[in-house]
Amino acid sequence: MPVRVPQNLRLHSADGVLEIVWSEGNVARLPFRFLRQHCPCAACVHEFTGERILNPDSVPLDIHPRQVELAGNYGLKIAWSDGHSTGIFTWEHLEQVSRAVGGGEGG
Repeated sequence: MPVRVPQNLRLHSADGVLEIVWSEGNVARLPFRFLRQHCPCAACVHEFTGERILNPDSVPLDIHPRQVELAGNYGLKIAWSDGHSTGIFTWEHLEQVSRAVGGGEGG
């Protein structure tokens, strides 16, 4: 199954969400804290076991992106207000977390 690619991305700082409009027109609104809690990098997820290392409760309630940039044609690199910036959020990963909040399929 091919990886879906977003048609539009918007940061809504006042609402604390990243809005993703998928190619089919489905919209996902991912809260910043939820997104940071689901960072896929090796500092947050064990590379070999897939076990989440990051304690979700350790993520500040007021977390927000300081910088967001494209990582090639396959995802986003986000520098967070807590100093973390090693995760690359691939389109595939963003689609998975979108489904977890009910906005990636038909939503």
